[in-house]
Amino acid sequence: MSDCLFCRIVAGDVPSSEVLSSATTYAFRDVNPGAPTHVLVVPREHIVDAAAITSDHRNVLTEMFQAAQQVAALEHLSERGYRLVFNVGPESGNSVPHLHLHVLGGRPMSWPPG
Repeated sequence: MSDCLFCRIVAGDVPSSEVLSSATTYAFRDVNPGAPTHVLVVPREHIVDAAAITSDHRNVLTEMFQAAQQVAALEHLSERGYRLVFNVGPESGNSVPHLHLHVLGGRPMSWPPG
C-alpha cells in the first residue's frame, strides 16, 4: 500500500534503522522509543492490525514472534526480560495501520504501562 508508512519503510522508500530482516518480516528501531530498546517487528505483507488476523496468517505471526525473539537476543534482553505489545485501534495509541509488534526492554517495566 503506497500510503502506508510501514509498507514504505519495508520497501526502502522511507529510511529506518534496521535491526533484523527476513523474507517475511522487517524489524527496525522506533523513532519515538518508549524504552531504551524499542524495536518494531512488522510483516512485509500489509495487514491492518491484530484485529484483522485470520487463521491464514498463522505463519506470519509465528515469524513475527521468532523475529521478536531474535531481536531480544541481539539486544541482550533475553536474560533480563522484555515486553511484547500489539496495539489495536486509535485508543490504544496505534498510529500506523499496519500490524506491528513492539519489542520493549532495557529497563524494568511497570504495570500498568505508563
